[in-house]
Amino acid sequence: MKERIVFVDYIRVVACLMVMMVHASENFYIIGMNEQSVGLAMLANESNRFWVSLYDGWMGRVSVPLFMIISAFLLVPMKPGMGMWEFYRKRLKRILPPFICFLLLYSLLPLAWGGMTWEESFSCLRMLTFNFPPQAGHLWFMYPLISLYLIIPVVSPWLEKATAKEELTFIGIFAFTTLTPWLHRYVSPEVWGECFWNQYSLFWYCSGYLGYLVLAHYIRVHLKWTQRKRIVIGTICLLVGATFTAWSFWWKGVPGVEMTAPEMEWAWEFCTPNVLCATFGSFLLFTCIRQQKAPSLITSTAKRTYGMYLMHIFFLVPISQLFIQGNVASPIVPVWLAIPLIAILTFLCCAVTTKVLSYLPGSKYVIG
Repeated sequence: MKERIVFVDYIRVVACLMVMMVHASENFYIIGMNEQSVGLAMLANESNRFWVSLYDGWMGRVSVPLFMIISAFLLVPMKPGMGMWEFYRKRLKRILPPFICFLLLYSLLPLAWGGMTWEESFSCLRMLTFNFPPQAGHLWFMYPLISLYLIIPVVSPWLEKATAKEELTFIGIFAFTTLTPWLHRYVSPEVWGECFWNQYSLFWYCSGYLGYLVLAHYIRVHLKWTQRKRIVIGTICLLVGATFTAWSFWWKGVPGVEMTAPEMEWAWEFCTPNVLCATFGSFLLFTCIRQQKAPSLITSTAKRTYGMYLMHIFFLVPISQLFIQGNVASPIVPVWLAIPLIAILTFLCCAVTTKVLSYLPGSKYVIG
């Protein structure tokens, strides 16, 4: 049996709950889509403004980068003697069948309760080769994750030989590129060679989630800090990054003022300086877990988080409707309680469902 890394299992479980917290929070500021398929946002009151900032911004934003980091932490560098095609076969065989299964489910299953028309379903099915269906926006994550898998055999040989200083150089360049979303918004939509005939700018190949991949390898191989130092620096980075992330939403999101979601979420992209800082800090803190073995509940749940992530929107939507009942300004319980309850109930429903499905033959092709 493959030996499990205890703190990674804890990250999987916590980050999975964080994802559901993020999507529970979205009910309290996302109000629809405009003609360009851009999300529209508006906060109903000061209470929603504060609690969305806290739950979504302060707590939830590190969830996606944490999943990226642990994938790289476990897979990079590749095992000695493993070739590109063997790596692709093993990784894609594990993630693609459940991914494809849920692409189809989100395109077809809502027909059963009138959640979409046949025309909408056919439209989704026609586009599945190119993108996720509108009802499954959370599946965007799978595409950059797969891209990391595709690039791992390319960068793995370099990481095997790179010195700590060389990796830090790359991480420094990556950290600088996290300013790009802000430059696009507040300086120019085109920087460092970008134009309508060229989207591959100066720092394109050093940016994005590849930076988290190299960061994960650096922490695993080169970072020799004591537990005390990890706790101190991790706490500071988490507090600074998460606090800025929460403040950025609170500052921009004025109750009663409609704007596009990207405007309100101007510092919430996963490759921004604040999210990088908070992710680095939270990951360091998780590495301080020194248990020899995690509780069986954590281990078993961690094994099923992929399936839980894939299916959670099916549960989150009706649970959210039950609490909100069409009035985000005054749900059936206060907003400070509604958001975590929606997330926790969704998490529990997914945990139970994946557990039941895991007993079925071939369940790994559905829930991973």
